[in-house]
Amino acid sequence: MSSNEMRQKMANSIRFLAADMVQAANSGHPGAPMGLSDIAVVLSEHLRHNPKNPKWLNRDRLVFSGGHATGLIYSLYYLWGYDLKLDDLKNFRQLDSKTPGHPEYGHTDGIEITTGPLGQGVANAVGFAMASKFFGSQVNSETAKVIDHKVYCLCGDGDLEEGVSYEACSIAGHNKLDNLILIYDSNRITIEGSTDLSISESIRGRFESQGWMVLECDGHNFDAIDTAITTAKVSSKPTLIIANTTIAKGGGKMEGSHHSHGAPLGVDVIAEAKKAAGFDENEKFFVSDDVLVRFRCAVEKGDLLEREWLHSLKTLPLVEQNEALNALQNPDFSKIVWPTFEKADATRNTNGKILNAIAKALPCFLGGSADLSPSNKTELVDMGVFPKGRNIYFGIREHAMASITNAIALYGSLMPFSATFFVFSDYLKPAARIAALSGIQHFFIWTHDSIGVGEDGPTHQPIEHLSQFRALPNFYVWRPADGAENIVAWQVALKMKNSPSAFVCSRQNLSILPKSVFGEIAKGGYLVAKDENATITLMASGSEVELCLKTKEALNAKGIKVSVASVPCYDLFIEQNKAYIDSVIAPTTKKVAIEAARGLEWYRLADEVIAMDSFGASAPADKLFVKFGFSVEGVLAKL
Repeated sequence: MSSNEMRQKMANSIRFLAADMVQAANSGHPGAPMGLSDIAVVLSEHLRHNPKNPKWLNRDRLVFSGGHATGLIYSLYYLWGYDLKLDDLKNFRQLDSKTPGHPEYGHTDGIEITTGPLGQGVANAVGFAMASKFFGSQVNSETAKVIDHKVYCLCGDGDLEEGVSYEACSIAGHNKLDNLILIYDSNRITIEGSTDLSISESIRGRFESQGWMVLECDGHNFDAIDTAITTAKVSSKPTLIIANTTIAKGGGKMEGSHHSHGAPLGVDVIAEAKKAAGFDENEKFFVSDDVLVRFRCAVEKGDLLEREWLHSLKTLPLVEQNEALNALQNPDFSKIVWPTFEKADATRNTNGKILNAIAKALPCFLGGSADLSPSNKTELVDMGVFPKGRNIYFGIREHAMASITNAIALYGSLMPFSATFFVFSDYLKPAARIAALSGIQHFFIWTHDSIGVGEDGPTHQPIEHLSQFRALPNFYVWRPADGAENIVAWQVALKMKNSPSAFVCSRQNLSILPKSVFGEIAKGGYLVAKDENATITLMASGSEVELCLKTKEALNAKGIKVSVASVPCYDLFIEQNKAYIDSVIAPTTKKVAIEAARGLEWYRLADEVIAMDSFGASAPADKLFVKFGFSVEGVLAKL
């Protein structure tokens, strides 16, 4: 059997595994996996990975931006020899299976990152490529390349229609990420029909204008695919391979139909397609021994590649290279010299000092802002610019920034942050959600946290945002009221390896709080002031804690006893046991929450919530707080 005849048999095996999976589940997407099967076979020949160790640092990264193509993904990982069995494919999309409807990081062996929301995978691939460039800049020398792998991404028409792909690919071209290869499954079909219904731009023109090399091939011609990938691997630019394909290739009468995108092909259609390809029409989930042997070569090949790489590390010519590699992979938190804060300051400023203290101690700590570092206070001073330095300039591309940073966090050992104004977290919410869902340690820095933004007005004043992110599972929102809380927030976040954290910081100065009189900042909530036999407990986060303390003084003057709780991390606080929560917010008191935001979640803890019930306005911050009732007089009037 000739090489291409065997390739065809291998590709058809993938096709029919995918079709059988979707048919058995009566749910899924057979079209893309069948259309990509020929490309997958050739890519298998190029991919450097080790199924025995999916975490090998110098492996090629493979991102499936079209996460709905799980019939292809799981078939490949099974065939390559990852920890997937044929029974797992038969359990596709079933409860508690290893093969959910879209690929989930940490759930299925070998999956690099969770994808499904279209376009984000493209940005994730850019993130992996950027992480590789940074890591390599720290540990490579002219004579010894510790990091020299490629990043591959499979994407479709829908991915390239999403705005996040425009943003990310612009960043990739600007940074000349020659280690990135994007394979575009150009089948010209979306759910509604032909792409002619909705898009007519030149994809080639778009990518060339962004600084990419663009290649084009027949996505069903093995030799053409091989030539394209081979050429891309030596490009001096990021490369887009436009692979012209047919959706549901080999799927009989469903071939080329948009109806094959998201529904089973049908038992009869699959049987006819198998028969036409020389397969047994009655046998399901079949892989011949010769096909399995060819795919499983990935195990021995990958194991050898990793062992050769490990041996090369032992012979690195420079002591500095070994030291740099060790420092990146083993961050020593004890080396962080935390700053001290003795006067009123904006928490964006205290946060900026904390960032720099962490960065000085941890070589793996890096990040950047969406063109707002002077306002966010996120510049890492004297630490250079990506790729050799640790300041990343994302430009005004919030969604791509967060998706890229998710991938950097999953690359291996790196600890990245991203930053913008809190109101513009709207632009990156899909990536924040994936970070929470996937358990990614991504540090989000969001400043200008309330109506305290002032004159820029309601378009720049976050109102519903705290409630939105506090509602997100496995996502920890810190809104510190002073520098001391800010430090503890980071100390806790650095230890939370499987959760993202957000630091929501003020533009305006906030006073230093009294030290805790009961409880711990690290538990998310504690008492900063406590009266014996208090009848009222006031609770808040951020700038409103100071307002609570001033309101307490006014109430004390009237003979009313009051306790004040600072709750810098609502999410962490409600995870504490009932005894602790009750010890901070006494159930026998009238419980009042104050927050210059929507504040709906506070009703879980409070009897009454004094919060925003409208958007803000354009005026100096002090006047806005008075206008919207966030003054001592305003609070007293509502008690």
